[in-house]
Amino acid sequence: MLPGSEAVRVLICSMLEPEYVERIAAVDSRIEVLYEPDLLPVPKYRADHNGSPRQLSTSDAARWSSLLATADVAYDFDWRAPELMPTQCPRLKWVQATSAGIGEFLRQTELELSDIQFTTAAGVHATPLAEFAVMGALYFIKGLPALTKAKAQRSWQRYTTRQLAGRRVAVVGLGRVGSRVAQSFAVLGSEVWGLGRMGGTYDTDGSYRVIELTELDELLPTVDVIVLCCPLTAETRDLLDARRLELLPDHAIVINLARGDVITEDALISALAGRTIGGACLDVFSTEPLPADSPLWDMDNVIVSPHSASTVEAENGLITDLFCSNLRNWLSGEQLTNVYQRARGY
Repeated sequence: MLPGSEAVRVLICSMLEPEYVERIAAVDSRIEVLYEPDLLPVPKYRADHNGSPRQLSTSDAARWSSLLATADVAYDFDWRAPELMPTQCPRLKWVQATSAGIGEFLRQTELELSDIQFTTAAGVHATPLAEFAVMGALYFIKGLPALTKAKAQRSWQRYTTRQLAGRRVAVVGLGRVGSRVAQSFAVLGSEVWGLGRMGGTYDTDGSYRVIELTELDELLPTVDVIVLCCPLTAETRDLLDARRLELLPDHAIVINLARGDVITEDALISALAGRTIGGACLDVFSTEPLPADSPLWDMDNVIVSPHSASTVEAENGLITDLFCSNLRNWLSGEQLTNVYQRARGY
């Protein structure tokens, strides 16, 4: 770490509310915040960390390059050329990401090969994603598609509904998000089975059972809901492929909070079209934005969410809290929270 009296220049690379910028600056007297919002993409919605790119003038581009060159720490990645950060940011030691799943991004940009340390936003999005998963399950179990159709037809016909309590829910991935998802379904009375990392240990509070990948195929024919919360790695790519989709019962609900390529999308579309599964609630897709000609748009047994299930009004404040805590740890030489593990890919 840096000597005790040396200034630490923190570059903010995506738009952030002034109150959170001030909170970062107040962490320590050594912190010098570099924040020039007129050089950053314009958010399209609250807590948008990508935004609409600006067309920088020659002088503005030079200003941004000079900020990159002097940064010791970055909040988010360079929006113009993240793959060049190792050379354009010669002082950079650490980047705090605003997303939990950065493995594929780091591999594509080859930042994974650099000496820069990365921390993720794991845990920040656990509650909204768990709420989204429960919503997706209830949407189908409580017959919302049929109710919507009946309302449009002004049809009053009493019927027998189903309940989530007592149903078997498989949660794939037991990180911060997966653990919260498992707990949320367990509280509602579901029988929850969690698929953890090989050799991993998990504090389940007795609310759900943990299995390993070798047991997944045996479990799938018995599940009512499967929720994907795992990172995208070589092991999890196409984890739910055509073969495993065929193992699911025809009423099963597939919920994807992970990454699109954790499911073989063509096989999922075929299963949905053939009604060999009950429905899908999808926040992520193999190609994003979801192409206009994707069959998923027109399916009445699919919920399409534009990769927004995790984005809530409080997000920037929560990420700032995490970043400030990590800044204190970094300045004192303590272990950072959510350090990206290159060997694991998350």
